Amino acid sequence: MEKRTKRKEDGEDRRRRWEQEKDTMIQLRDRPELPHQNIYTTEEASEAKQAKPRPGQCQWQRQAISRWNEVNRVMSREFLWQEGHTAFATKEEADEEVLQILELYRRIYEEFLAVPVSKGRKSEMEKFAGGLYTTSVEAFIPNTGRGIQGATSHCLGQNFAKMFDITFENEKGVREMIGVMVMTHGDDKGLVLPPKVAPIQVIVIAVPYKDADTTAIKGACESTVYTLNQSGIRADQDTRENYSPGWKYSHWEMKGVPLRIEIGPKDLANKQVRIVRRDNGAKVDIPVTNLVEEVKVLLDEIQKNLFKTAQEKRDACVQVIKTWDEFTTALNNKRLILAPWCDEEEVEKDVKARTKGELGAAKTLCTPFEQPELPEGTLCFASGKPAKKWSFWGRSY
Repeated sequence: MEKRTKRKEDGEDRRRRWEQEKDTMIQLRDRPELPHQNIYTTEEASEAKQAKPRPGQCQWQRQAISRWNEVNRVMSREFLWQEGHTAFATKEEADEEVLQILELYRRIYEEFLAVPVSKGRKSEMEKFAGGLYTTSVEAFIPNTGRGIQGATSHCLGQNFAKMFDITFENEKGVREMIGVMVMTHGDDKGLVLPPKVAPIQVIVIAVPYKDADTTAIKGACESTVYTLNQSGIRADQDTRENYSPGWKYSHWEMKGVPLRIEIGPKDLANKQVRIVRRDNGAKVDIPVTNLVEEVKVLLDEIQKNLFKTAQEKRDACVQVIKTWDEFTTALNNKRLILAPWCDEEEVEKDVKARTKGELGAAKTLCTPFEQPELPEGTLCFASGKPAKKWSFWGRSY
């Protein structure tokens, strides 16, 4: 009993201590963002305790640390979350790392997932609470008219380090990349995967007919898969006899495989294969002798086409506005809005309050690093005060 009583007193003391420390954190919202653990006893219902880093942990964190865990983000679906942590002796080093990591996230989105993003800086209201500043890459889903934060890279400065008695700390994080990719490229048939990240880049399907030599067709499928795999192309085959070719086409289209190769008796006779693209449905007959070279060319074309198409759709949704009426019209039309802003938190809060509705309030997405010219005398679209910058606004997930 004495041990349980002491545990309760420790918990109360700890909560009071965290309440005191909360006041020292810059712009921290409702409560300290701390992990909690429920501790149960036979006589008490439960008691929340916060976990606090210890000196041993601080000494251990002398290198970049990457963590993976599952979180709910996009439309309440669960996604794998990755976040990294690094520490530096000077702010200059931390600033450089923040931008380097942000560029890595941009490359992953644009060069691998074929999703166009905008790099920029979060507003004071939208930044990570308690940090110096937050940078992000922002994507936009044209079909829903909503922006989505693709990844963030934070500079936490010294505030957290001082509170935890640590000399220095920097943090960066990434969110639901795969979810953004799915929403950007997917269609009514299912997934559309960029070749660079597709687990299977080519699926080979046997197309037998009555009285056809199925053994020869299956052998050609196996040979094709082997040749592609030996050339570094991720290929597989579907020779199941209990499903029709049409069912298989739909099945692998739903899975988003970039290329489908069909092999039937006519293809065997003509020493060719038929290739079908997932991104646009185009079909082409390729001689077996040129198969590897043509497949590599097509995969490269698909990767570029997916990014080009997504970028064109995103850019078509960008609307530059200068007045509140233009802003509300663009918002209702599901646009990604670029607007002159006075960079005041109270104005940002006011915009959120004035745009609340069934579809959700608008907010700043980021201030792009590449700023358009801001003519002298330009006024903030929301307050009428002198504008200081151009920022992206819109609804978001």
